[in-house]
Amino acid sequence: MKINLTSVFVDDQAHALRFYTETMGFLKKHDVPVGAGGDRWLTVVSPEAPDGTELLLEPSGHPAVAPYRTALAQDGIPAASFAVDDVRAEHDRLRSLGVHFTQEPMEMGAVTTAVLDDTCGNLIQIMQVR
Repeated sequence: MKINLTSVFVDDQAHALRFYTETMGFLKKHDVPVGAGGDRWLTVVSPEAPDGTELLLEPSGHPAVAPYRTALAQDGIPAASFAVDDVRAEHDRLRSLGVHFTQEPMEMGAVTTAVLDDTCGNLIQIMQVR
């Protein structure tokens, strides 16, 4: 068994696609219209694993989403975590693109993490295991 798909809820799929591709560096995998409301089955993947796990940029319209995301953000809990080779270098790259971090790079034993605001309603952790 392996993880095939995971998702983050986003306020605006077009904005999220720009952020996750142009800023974070992911590649668009699927973009399929669903329903009459303009929602899309919109996924991105790592350029290092284009056939790997997909991240679904899921519309946040369900009534349970707002309280869930608000509670996570208030408690500083990331909605997702992405592995990087060098947290400090990725932090500096993203910061130079205007990304806001809620947690600067922090070492915790063999792991270094940082947490950013994805501008789509989520906190996202980047992590490096040494």
